[in-house]
Amino acid sequence: MTASVFIAGPASWNSIVVLDRLPEPVPHMQFAEDSWETVGGTSAGKALSLTALGRPTTLYALTAADEPGQRVRAALEQAGVDARWAVGDATERHLNLMTRQGGRVSLYVAVPSATDGADDAALQSAMGAADVIVLDLATEPLRILPLASATGKPIWVDVHDYDGEAEFHRPFLAAADAVFCNADRLTDPVAFLRACISSGASLAVCTLGAEGAMAIDAEGMEHRVAAVPVDVVDTNGAGDAFLAGVLDARLTGLDVAASLTAGAKTASLVLGTRHLHPVLDRILG
Repeated sequence: MTASVFIAGPASWNSIVVLDRLPEPVPHMQFAEDSWETVGGTSAGKALSLTALGRPTTLYALTAADEPGQRVRAALEQAGVDARWAVGDATERHLNLMTRQGGRVSLYVAVPSATDGADDAALQSAMGAADVIVLDLATEPLRILPLASATGKPIWVDVHDYDGEAEFHRPFLAAADAVFCNADRLTDPVAFLRACISSGASLAVCTLGAEGAMAIDAEGMEHRVAAVPVDVVDTNGAGDAFLAGVLDARLTGLDVAASLTAGAKTASLVLGTRHLHPVLDRILG
């Protein structure tokens, strides 16, 4: 039977604005080079890539009964994502200021609060039926983290631009069997990855943008992979696609080195589209 994945975390509606440079923190005016609206959210990105890879995947996310929420749900349904939706007090929305070189400022316009847990029994059953649980950084995944841990299933976490100190990330790191991050705010990525392995993780991975990615495995061996050359349209979702590619490869039985190569290939697919995955090109235009 094919191994399955349960993902909990953000699915959002995003406005993307491309600028020639990120804004300075002073009053001024800039002209956008391009702009569009699309599905966002780190969990939605992972679910799209895993679904496209043929990996049975369930996405658990929150949206409100508003127009942005309807757009998110409809787009992911048309993309074939199996989603389990909870009613939130808001639909997550971002305004992402981007540069062609991959610079980004993400402004969180709306973020849903955690639910009251009324559906927790069914939720824990769904997590227990999966082979791997992915928990992304948000209040609802933090709330259900003890339920996920109680299933005994491996937990993968993506702590994004963790600085090594933020309190919100620590429960996720403590529960993780696999840790993913980027190097944007880490002074010593290698030391951080080794600390994750020392704390009990079996795999720790740091993406390095155009320089590819590096990982430390359970035996303490260091692995590196180069980025796949591609004409970059938009960098949103590349890290999520990378994790999806690595996870799918590991569940297939590939070793760490081969899995990193698979992750780099999957990431390259989303760098060539202005959406979280090329499948959304035909849905959102």
